[in-house]
Amino acid sequence: MSNTLYSFFTERPKHLDPARSYTEPEWGIIAQIYEPPLQYHYLKRPYVLEPLTAATLPEVRYFGKNGEVLSDKSDPTLVAYTDYIIQIKPGTYYQMHAAFAMESTEANSEARYLYQHLSIADAERYHTLSDFKEQGTRELVAEDFVYQIKRLAEPHLGSPIFGLMSRYIEGLTELRETLLKAIENEHNDVKKNAQKKSELDLRAYILSGVEVIDRYTYKIRIKGKYPQFRYWLSMPFFAPIPWEVAQFYAQPGLEAHNISLDWYPVGTGPFMLTENNPDRRMVLIKNPKFRLEYYPSEGSAEDTEKGLLVDAGKPLPMVDKVIFTLEKEQIPQWNKFLQGYYDTSGISSDNFNSAIHFSSNGGIGVTDSLHNQGIRLQTSVSPSVWYWGFNMLDDAVGGYTDKARNLRKAISMAFDIEEFISIFMNGRATTATGPLPPEIFGYQTEPPFERANLEKAHELLKSAGVQVGETFYMDSVVTGNPDEIAEQAWLKEQFAKIGLQLVIRGSDYNRFQEKVRLGTAQIFFQGWHGDYPDPENFLFLLYGPNSSVYHEGENGVNYNNAEYNTLFEKMRTLNDTPERLETIKKMIDIVRLDTPWVWGFYPKSYVLRHSWVGVGKPSAVANNTLKYVRLDPELRAKQRALWNQPLLWPLWLFFGLSLVILLLAGIWFWRKEHQSLERL
Repeated sequence: MSNTLYSFFTERPKHLDPARSYTEPEWGIIAQIYEPPLQYHYLKRPYVLEPLTAATLPEVRYFGKNGEVLSDKSDPTLVAYTDYIIQIKPGTYYQMHAAFAMESTEANSEARYLYQHLSIADAERYHTLSDFKEQGTRELVAEDFVYQIKRLAEPHLGSPIFGLMSRYIEGLTELRETLLKAIENEHNDVKKNAQKKSELDLRAYILSGVEVIDRYTYKIRIKGKYPQFRYWLSMPFFAPIPWEVAQFYAQPGLEAHNISLDWYPVGTGPFMLTENNPDRRMVLIKNPKFRLEYYPSEGSAEDTEKGLLVDAGKPLPMVDKVIFTLEKEQIPQWNKFLQGYYDTSGISSDNFNSAIHFSSNGGIGVTDSLHNQGIRLQTSVSPSVWYWGFNMLDDAVGGYTDKARNLRKAISMAFDIEEFISIFMNGRATTATGPLPPEIFGYQTEPPFERANLEKAHELLKSAGVQVGETFYMDSVVTGNPDEIAEQAWLKEQFAKIGLQLVIRGSDYNRFQEKVRLGTAQIFFQGWHGDYPDPENFLFLLYGPNSSVYHEGENGVNYNNAEYNTLFEKMRTLNDTPERLETIKKMIDIVRLDTPWVWGFYPKSYVLRHSWVGVGKPSAVANNTLKYVRLDPELRAKQRALWNQPLLWPLWLFFGLSLVILLLAGIWFWRKEHQSLERL
């Protein structure tokens, strides 16, 4: 039986290059291939970082402005820079690839790379990566991590994290400027030169903040103290890229045939991409060069009870192949899942009622039909928050006076969030209590105020001097979703409950983003999915220097409270201590008073798994989890055969009707012939 996991994707990935990729569909592929230094422990909650290609967690050293060594308990304002010293595991090898292929040479002769010096004419002979017949590999070394960090500054790559990382990694901005000059100076006639390489050989350029110490050790120096940097070391942006691969793909003529790092990733991970046809399917197979890695042996008592530790100590990955098929339409995807041709599935709104059953005591499970097929439901709260934001620069809803606060709080009280979740999300969310979702350090369980208290809301409006019938404006993205009109009617109803009118101004996504960026939107709906499980990654949404209007940041409501800003700057440099918890509580108290958001909801993830898929633990932040999946291919084959038996009765009916028709035709013919003979 084929030990193959069958899955699907609904949106074709655009980038598979780890310097450029930054979407969930893309990371669902490349996180199985590329391995950064760290990963999240598969079972531990709250989320815990552990070594992946690193031998241990990074050694962290703090220094003052004169180079003096500081302790981790020193005043963060005294820390001029922080060194992360990372030692990697020896004996890790890359997947087999043409970039590493070497010419066979005589003894004592220097080996040469076979495919590193292609001309345009040479490149024309290769239409897919498989056309390169020879392959090779080599050991992972520290220099490969340094090379990839340099790639974040590559002008033509346009890495989405360059802006952020250039504020922290020492010398990254200067490297970008150096590379721009190098391109200008060395390729003045490049526009006329078809043989221009699309990527510089970064070995020739120095990044002052990143240094190779020895074959298996490197150092990253960042400005100041930024504890959240450790989370970035678990993302594909910091996975290694060997210079051979970068230079192989940069050769002229290859990209025209989609032979590029965006199309064929090269990593040390448990899987390798062997088929990339994003308009049809993508195939991962087990990497034969993958080092020994084992299923975790540590977990909670609940993990043991759920059977999540039965695979403890088993080598990874536990499947040999993963096939992703493009499914743009929900109906065929859902039917194929029910037939057993996909192993797991989410649940669309159209299929929710036929899939999910709510018991009288509030419990959630699958319907009888799915239960009889052995299908299981797994739920988890995503590290995400959705909210309706008030533009704090707007004359009508912004400002920090008591009247302005009372207006925003009155509108917030009118919003029946639980009703919204029930009607438009099939109950797949929990009501937000603030900017921090559950399982994030500092999350507050108690609500900010009594919701749906219309009497109190009217009192607040009166104190704010707002007249009955006053009009407010909400900007939204026009999607064409069937629920869109109903959602707009619901929103208008929330305002009408307290005597206010709401006008909704629809626009396309780009225009909506422009309104938020320029500060011309008054009220708008927006969400944020955490990049990493730290409160800083959510509380920065309300940090003044992160304003969208003044600093092009993610603070779309342009909230700017000096006390909050000061506490934020303190909080982000602290470890998860009681002091940090108390600081977060003060920050949340401040924003609850100012009410820059209508506190919306935290989405829930619902995943269905067939009985032949081993018990798994949902992870909202880790993307490299396919290696932990276990299958029972024999049970799958048995169930597929049972559920997809051919319907033979239409065939028998067809043959029976055909036989009757032939018999009647024969009788008719016999009678006609007989009548003809009688006339004679």
